[in-house]
Amino acid sequence: MSNKKSGKTREDHRKIRHSRVRKKIWGTAGRPRLVVFRSLKNFEGQVIDDDEGRTLVGLSTLCADLADFKAESQNAGVERARAAGKLLADRAKAVGVDTVVFDRGGYQYHGRVKAFAEGAREGGLKF
Repeated sequence: MSNKKSGKTREDHRKIRHSRVRKKIWGTAGRPRLVVFRSLKNFEGQVIDDDEGRTLVGLSTLCADLADFKAESQNAGVERARAAGKLLADRAKAVGVDTVVFDRGGYQYHGRVKAFAEGAREGGLKF
């Protein structure tokens, strides 16, 4: 859906917000960036070292470890995002990452994005 005045879609506006956030947030080897991507059905998270341009750990709700996940409440997307955050935190700790900078990707810190961040905190990541 595009805005009549600007001719830009919601995705275009999100990318503008994300670029504004990315001006301030930078991931280093000591404190990499935890970035999220949210689609209508799935959720993805990556831990990125921007100095080297490498993805250290990546995870999606489509991965095999979350394929058998069963939600206990009606809001399955939020629960799946929280479980993905915990799993990503475990994988990041296995690689040696304890502290990250959270990049919400231009999305509101609300719903699945917030649940993912809280799951990562429960998993042991500090940000």
